[in-house]
Amino acid sequence: MAVLDAELRAAGRPLARELGAVRDRVPCGVSVGIMSSIGELLDAVAGYVAAGYVRVKLKIEPGWDVEPVRAVRERFGDGLLLQVDANTAYTLADARHLARLDPFDLLLIEQPLDEEDLLGHAALAKLIRTPICLDESITSARVAVAAITLGACEIVNVKAGRVGGYLEARRIHDACAAHGVPVWCGGMLETGLGRAANVALAALPGFTLPGDTSASDRFYRTDLTAPFVLEDGHLPVPTGPGLGVEPRPDVFAEITTETAWIPV
Repeated sequence: MAVLDAELRAAGRPLARELGAVRDRVPCGVSVGIMSSIGELLDAVAGYVAAGYVRVKLKIEPGWDVEPVRAVRERFGDGLLLQVDANTAYTLADARHLARLDPFDLLLIEQPLDEEDLLGHAALAKLIRTPICLDESITSARVAVAAITLGACEIVNVKAGRVGGYLEARRIHDACAAHGVPVWCGGMLETGLGRAANVALAALPGFTLPGDTSASDRFYRTDLTAPFVLEDGHLPVPTGPGLGVEPRPDVFAEITTETAWIPV
């Protein structure tokens, strides 16, 4: 990514434009982890809704799924865009239990089964109404096409760090778009550098669902760049050359342990 950033900066071209972005801002969702109580969960969700996030994702696992989802839906109503992420916590034998999530009108259930179990996901898709989204299973555009062809998913989560970079991420976007499958941008705790690239990626036309592109203060007290700040539930797409953001020299000076020059 650093080499791509340098190349685009030298040419005066923004990453967003290079990738094929069509928006100048992207809607933002937030991921909420498993809490010690439903009350704590409701307080956390209330804070994110008040902050302006347009979509909430709840982490789920056996023993923490139906009741937390029910509580959030009842508290915040049908107008809240709500989805869940299982992180491979279930098996196909749990299909009947997962079907109990269907009445809550979720956008999707993310990665319910093992990442290698595409056939299991295809079978599960026939047993529940909630759309299945694959995350850990999707490691390349080729795998994405295979999963879609098998009927293992209706939606794909694209994480550039997981698939090997932003060029492969764009290939996955293009493959999904060709098959009429919507995608959204997942996060991996990026600093402002990676967040800038994710926002540029999320501005492509196939990214029709809010991503996990939360503001800087979701994870960092001090970011490596000027902070990304939520504006009406959206983040602006950087327009400068390359990533479009500048590292903060004062922050880097504080955290740098070694510097090396690489001859070219």
